[in-house]
Amino acid sequence: METKELYKIGNSIADKYIKEYKYPFEVLPHIKDIVLELSKNLGEEYKEISEGVYVANSAIISSEATIIGPAIIDSNASIRPNAFLRGNVIVGKNTVVGNSTEVKNAILYDDVEVPHFNYVGDSILGNHAHMGAGSITSNVKGDKSLVVIKNGHERIPTNMKKVGAFLGDYAEIGCNSVLNPGTIVMPNTTVYPLTMVRGVLPENSIVKNMNNIVHKE
Repeated sequence: METKELYKIGNSIADKYIKEYKYPFEVLPHIKDIVLELSKNLGEEYKEISEGVYVANSAIISSEATIIGPAIIDSNASIRPNAFLRGNVIVGKNTVVGNSTEVKNAILYDDVEVPHFNYVGDSILGNHAHMGAGSITSNVKGDKSLVVIKNGHERIPTNMKKVGAFLGDYAEIGCNSVLNPGTIVMPNTTVYPLTMVRGVLPENSIVKNMNNIVHKE
């Protein structure tokens, strides 16, 4: 469940910064600083379209989308109608942020798809991760207590109230699923639709529910 295990492919403008931290949740308080640092050295292929919002020339931004800086939208990304990017956001190459999807304080690696009615907050999504329509990252516990990540019998405190989910490369989240605060989905794992999950989900698995997790053949 360490950062290096989740994001093996490493395709992201922010990858070297992310991998400075042992655990992915440790990145969350620093996303704004990472965006600001990266923005200092962007080439001519990026334009600042509004205060603190840097967009690659090849990206496609709907006129009906709302983007609040600081944010970086990388090449060939697509930000579709009514998408809402609330600041401290990096959208990777070829990544889709779809209609009525909200993203805040999050990093989306290259080739990510959050295409329909998703909420992605205080989270990091690895290469080729996909969230089906209506699936969300829940980032605050009901009792507002600090998030603790559960990995079997291990308990890892984050010392933060707002922690979303961390999807490894090629993670697949089914439609209308809920990822509880601090969920970690290891690479190449599939979560069935209409599923509520928490804790660390093992690599190369199919998660039918929290009591029925099978290894992919």
